[in-house]
Amino acid sequence: MTPNSAASDAILLQADGPVAVLTLNRPAARNAIDDAMRADLMAALDHVARTDSIKALVVTGAGQGFCAGGDVKSMQARLAVPPGEVALNGWRRQQRTHHAVSMLHALPKPTIAAVNGAATGLGCDVALCCDFIIAADTARFAMSYILRGLIPDGGGMYFLPRRVGLSRAKELIFSGRTVAPEEALRIGLIDRVTAAGTLLEDARAWAAELSHGAPAALALSKTILDQSFELSVEQVFAMGSQAQAICYSSREHQEAVAAFLDGVAQRRADRAKGDAA
Repeated sequence: MTPNSAASDAILLQADGPVAVLTLNRPAARNAIDDAMRADLMAALDHVARTDSIKALVVTGAGQGFCAGGDVKSMQARLAVPPGEVALNGWRRQQRTHHAVSMLHALPKPTIAAVNGAATGLGCDVALCCDFIIAADTARFAMSYILRGLIPDGGGMYFLPRRVGLSRAKELIFSGRTVAPEEALRIGLIDRVTAAGTLLEDARAWAAELSHGAPAALALSKTILDQSFELSVEQVFAMGSQAQAICYSSREHQEAVAAFLDGVAQRRADRAKGDAA
């Protein structure tokens, strides 16, 4: 796989300069995630993580929807197995789902979900586990698991309260109701709303803004911030000290300090010339 290639039929990965766009590409199924798509998603995320030229990632959906959640055919297959195997098979599928979502959440680069249409169930979780969410005015969000007799299993019970607060998260999960972009923005579920026609352009531009920082400093900052709600201030300080020590040895820091000192020296020389004149 190269940075400018498609990862698979179900997952498209295209890089434009430092920003890559990962497209969930099963529009006929509203980009619902099945086992094969989940495996392709993990392969694409691993590629993004290992490719230094990719500095930020935008995740979006093909067609009219972002992601309708889990694939209905997979649900039917799960229920069709012998009763004694349902739990174990379900546990194994959950492990794979959690691994895929964790890979996206922990990607050491900025991630933006560009939600072009419905993001329901697991699709809503996928958006929530990105660093930022920009939604088209045609987008819709729903933690719809309870309408299928299920609980949020793609990270929503972790990510959603951190965005909207515990009480609001309970209300959205218990009701399974649909949230329009205007309300989503007001309650903090998403970060920006834009026109559907400019969604990807706006998402790429935002990702480009976030990709200018030193990769090591950005990755270390993201890792600590993502754990900060569960840590004490002393633990955050300790992790920050270790991360800063790593930054001290990075090429980006050394080059930035050298450039700054060169600039200071040049300004002093310029002033000395002016005084002499």
